[in-house]
Amino acid sequence: MSDGYFITGTDTECGKTEITLALMHLLKARGQSVLGMKPVASGAEPTAEGLRNADALRIQNEASFTIDYDLVNPYAFQPPIAPHLAAEQAGQQIELQQIHQIYQQLGQKADQVLVEGVGGWRVPLNDQAAVSDLACLLDLPVILVVGLKLGCINHALLSVEAILASGLPLAGWVANLADPQMLESDANLNSLKQRIPAPMLGYVPRLTGVTPSGIARYLEL
Repeated sequence: MSDGYFITGTDTECGKTEITLALMHLLKARGQSVLGMKPVASGAEPTAEGLRNADALRIQNEASFTIDYDLVNPYAFQPPIAPHLAAEQAGQQIELQQIHQIYQQLGQKADQVLVEGVGGWRVPLNDQAAVSDLACLLDLPVILVVGLKLGCINHALLSVEAILASGLPLAGWVANLADPQMLESDANLNSLKQRIPAPMLGYVPRLTGVTPSGIARYLEL
């Protein structure tokens, strides 16, 4: 079985996919074989092959070798809404055990499997389970992406408390400058460093022409 990480974030649009891609690049540069999953994705587009999510396609393309899209993103939904609501509209049920089985398949093929969550840590996936339950089922150390913007300290510290309460290890956190107009960004960053009991794996400034390799140079793992 492979090693891996579960990448979650303080909320949506905080940079989870960019950090996931960069971590995949970083691990590949160390000579490890790497696969990625985005098990649940809203905002997918219809194609001749079925619904496809842009972020999941990027994760598929960053892998060390080609695997079927359905293994990367087994649950894709067209409306860009909360996944449990999108699944309900589609007449589907997000089954955590199915995701776990696919993860185990991928774990037999690669040294590392990185799994990107959807939304934040407590986003519902069905009537009983949330993203946090999926992470616990997969039993992976967690990396938290903190989108630096107004309100991020509260979101980050609440997320850290919930992750630690789950019993999973918090492997580290990444600060991603989500709002370039954010005031006192250095002071906010220092506040987070003082209060999060896990290593900061990197600070990613606002970049143009973003690539996994370009972001990876700001990260340590």
